[in-house]
Amino acid sequence: MADPKGFLKHDRQVASRRPVEERVNDWDEVYPGGIGRALLPIINTQASRCMDCGIPFCHSGCPLGNIIPEWNDLVWRDDWEGAIERLHATNNFPEFTGRLCPAPCETACVLGINQPPVTIKNIEVSIIDKAYESGFVRPQPPEWLSGKTVAVIGSGPAGLAAAQQLTRAGHTVAVYERADKPGGLLRYGIPEFKMEKKQVDRRLEQMKREGTVFRSGVEVGTGDLTGPALRDRYDAVVLAIGSTVPRDLPIPGRELNGIHQAMEFLPQANRVALGETVEDQIRADGKHVVIIGGGDTGADCLGTSIRQGAASITQLEIMPRPNDDRPANQPWPTYPMTFKVSSAHEEGGDRIYSVSTKQFLGDENGNVRALRIVEVAFEGGKLVEHEGTEREIPADLVLFAMGFVGPQQPGLVEQLGVELDERGNIKRDKNYASSVEGVFVAGDAGRGQSLIVWAIAEGRAAAAGVDEFLTGSTQLPAPIPPTARPLVV
Repeated sequence: MADPKGFLKHDRQVASRRPVEERVNDWDEVYPGGIGRALLPIINTQASRCMDCGIPFCHSGCPLGNIIPEWNDLVWRDDWEGAIERLHATNNFPEFTGRLCPAPCETACVLGINQPPVTIKNIEVSIIDKAYESGFVRPQPPEWLSGKTVAVIGSGPAGLAAAQQLTRAGHTVAVYERADKPGGLLRYGIPEFKMEKKQVDRRLEQMKREGTVFRSGVEVGTGDLTGPALRDRYDAVVLAIGSTVPRDLPIPGRELNGIHQAMEFLPQANRVALGETVEDQIRADGKHVVIIGGGDTGADCLGTSIRQGAASITQLEIMPRPNDDRPANQPWPTYPMTFKVSSAHEEGGDRIYSVSTKQFLGDENGNVRALRIVEVAFEGGKLVEHEGTEREIPADLVLFAMGFVGPQQPGLVEQLGVELDERGNIKRDKNYASSVEGVFVAGDAGRGQSLIVWAIAEGRAAAAGVDEFLTGSTQLPAPIPPTARPLVV
């Protein structure tokens, strides 16, 4: 596998991002020419760092079961077509995961026990970008049709993965998306500087040429296309509707103007960045912006607010600042909670940890003007406020980036009558089947809010369950059972 001494000869190296003062003035990807192109001069050497380890724990770190050592070896040997064949064998959309996945495979890398791990995510995105450039990504239409029809509701990564697998298995698949274009959060939730939408569009074009039909601007569960009508029209249904109900913060002052969910703010900014017109757009220009939530969505709000010209940006997190190094209670190969600096954090803004928001304060016109916050700590399993630490911070725009609590239940979910679990997610069995015959569930709608790599893995696994339901057997891979958990504590 690769160079037997590569990990001894070479240090970990990643691509350089464009200068901050340049990239904050546009919406292009933060890497010069795109990350794949930026990595090409160094990627063969980085692939050579992959050890010929006895047990590649990176496999177990990746929910998709990517055959990482094999495509590392092929990249080192400059066999890019072979590398994309290995990569596509387990991952339908490496251009998405190579940009958006937090790379649990890298924290499980054997080299990472006592050295910086292999740059698996960077090698992955280099393979797919090189494959597109070289014409190695081709449609794979089925050789025959089964005569069975499947409706996939939702066109995020789980829905797209299920649809592509089922189309290639010979079924006639229609993907329904309530937004005006398919892609789900890949299109409207992820900023352009993080992943340009051409990545979504060229994969959708491949799927269309394979035979998948996309029906955008259709909200299933309303009008004539109700849940029962959907079941009558199709032989099977895959619910990939995501976890879309945002977590709220019902404290005094919540009714004030200028307080919004992140998924109100980000989709509008994405549309404008793509040249569309949005009336009454929520903007950060000249405002003191406060983002409540310290995860990836919060970082997306941060980068977007910077590009819109915010006066100041403060990101609040109720948890304490993570350690720079792996904590002792999160040993290899688990995914550790460590301090991370995204491209957006490099660009500006302040982060405040261990604080809780007690009240939103408004002006005489009903607009938010400030937040009253207090320092907190977890003591004895409870959140305790520190006396004498209350203070106000200015805020003209407040964005909630606190995650999601489950799928939308009114409409389609209620009409289908599927059983829910104790967290409000849709229950499913080992084949991803819901309590209603012929209705399957993939991604966040059944799992709860999770990572893009889990969504794709579940879409692939659910497709195998649907194929077996329709034909009595399946040759589609089912990478994970629905109860599986990542190497994350």
